[in-house]
Amino acid sequence: MNTFELPLGPADTGIRLGEGITLLPGYARSADLYPLILGLAQRAPFRHLVTPGGQSMSVAMTNCGPVGWVSDRSGYRYSSRDPLTDRDWPALPAAFETLARDAARAGGFPDFVPDACLVNRYAVGARLTAHRDADEQNFAQPIVSVSLGLPANFAFYGLTRGGKGRSVALQDGDVLVWGGPARLVYHAVRPIKPGTHPLTGEYRYNLTFRHAR
Repeated sequence: MNTFELPLGPADTGIRLGEGITLLPGYARSADLYPLILGLAQRAPFRHLVTPGGQSMSVAMTNCGPVGWVSDRSGYRYSSRDPLTDRDWPALPAAFETLARDAARAGGFPDFVPDACLVNRYAVGARLTAHRDADEQNFAQPIVSVSLGLPANFAFYGLTRGGKGRSVALQDGDVLVWGGPARLVYHAVRPIKPGTHPLTGEYRYNLTFRHAR
């Protein structure tokens, strides 16, 4: 399976975008989650990670949970400690874990156990190029991605990176769940367009829940 036809119509809950991929429109509330993000950032500040190739990522990020995803010249990996503060990552807020488990269940993955939450902050123009989440040890567990603030244009490429990708317009509160045959699909976030959100201002935030270990 190299491509996904969008859309395939309603699933039991949300909208099925492909085999193993579900969009849950308006499933999350930024008013409930944004204050928790600000609290996390006070203990583990946002930073622009460096790729193994030496480039600085345009997206600022931090983590919460037992482990966090990090990148530097030595590679991509998970760590139980924040390399910026040399402290454990902040604990996963209960509201985050409940949201992740409930969304995964609605997407057809009732046994999801998140142990990592990547918190990404997109300024206008920030983007993620096509990549797949492959640093985890258990690919039987899905990815749960929560969009907050400014809208974004997300793209799925399938199991290969080539082509233009299939676009999905994401609004504040939308949640994407993908797993099973789609767990290792390539995906991207197009550059964020200018705008202002009443709560997050000129930023888009994304919570990406994973089972890393």
